[in-house]
Amino acid sequence: MYVAVKGGEKAIRNAHKLLANRRRGDRSVPSLTLDQIAEQLALSVARVMGEGSLYDEGLAALAIKQARGDLIEATFLLRAYRTTLPRFGYSTPVDTGAMRVERRISATYKDLPGGQVLGPTFDYSHRLLDFALAAEEEGDLPEPDRACHTDAPMPRVTDLLGTEGLIEPDPAGDPGAAVGDLTREPLAFPADRDLRLQNLARGDEGFLLALAYSSQRGYARTHPFTGEIRYGAVEVEFYAEELGFEVPLGTIKVTECQMVNQFSGSAKAPPAFTRGYGLVFGQVERKAMAMAMVDRALRWQELGEEQTAPVQDEEFVLSHSDNIQATGFVEHLKLPHYVDFQAELDLVRKLRAEWFAARDGAKTGTQEAAE
Repeated sequence: MYVAVKGGEKAIRNAHKLLANRRRGDRSVPSLTLDQIAEQLALSVARVMGEGSLYDEGLAALAIKQARGDLIEATFLLRAYRTTLPRFGYSTPVDTGAMRVERRISATYKDLPGGQVLGPTFDYSHRLLDFALAAEEEGDLPEPDRACHTDAPMPRVTDLLGTEGLIEPDPAGDPGAAVGDLTREPLAFPADRDLRLQNLARGDEGFLLALAYSSQRGYARTHPFTGEIRYGAVEVEFYAEELGFEVPLGTIKVTECQMVNQFSGSAKAPPAFTRGYGLVFGQVERKAMAMAMVDRALRWQELGEEQTAPVQDEEFVLSHSDNIQATGFVEHLKLPHYVDFQAELDLVRKLRAEWFAARDGAKTGTQEAAE
């Protein structure tokens, strides 16, 4: 039970004013622009777009600014705004095979069709603070030796394995079945893979990373090879019924990860590799990799494996991966619980009184027996 708080409107208004002042900070420091956030904090923007289920760099930048850099609060703001938008329909499936690649690496094949494209990454950088950035002395940055993207054909690593039958085909689904939509219907269990992937795609990166790490340490059977990570731009199209053909809406940047796992086979299937899949907005490789590992772990029943770890528990993973739901449930503890606490307080006082009375009674009985 919650107690209505009356007479606090003035305090709340002042709290809002104080928050706005703290968000702005020292007025002698120039205010951040949305372009600065979108261009220079692109990885934060990508995370907020993905976990907020809305691809719009400008709105994500605004949410980050309003939230003072709190990415979960920014995600909350973006999701809340998304609920106000009209729904015109669903785009056609995105073809990541036709991606305009900026980065593409594989840990399974050194030489593969299309080659390795390192692209923009921290992987090979020294983790040392660059004090030139603090002094704003970046100056003219050197241009890369080649274009920042490539349109060269790049077949997927899983397709190369598939030609030899060394990896399971993409898990078959009913082509006529409707695809679930978590933004329209609440999650129910058991959940099909389409809903699981949606849930993971907008799940909290840190939570998924911890689950993926647990699976690597032995709390499941997922110690995979990174078949491929690719990052770049893909075209989004919408089928217009009145026109009778697909209309391009624009491009978005995504990261796709295919994980390759061992599988010993069964009475019905020969030994082969299995798949884990991740796809997220922007360049968020850590999230895409963790998502792919958790996806594979959740397929244990489909592949006839044993459930031995939390990462394989569908309800546990999916019910706790959403940081907005988690935030609401944790932060509701800040709301007034005066009646609840008073009831608990009265109960504890009563129990303590009974405990002391029983103790004192036992002491009296012992003394009488001794006399």
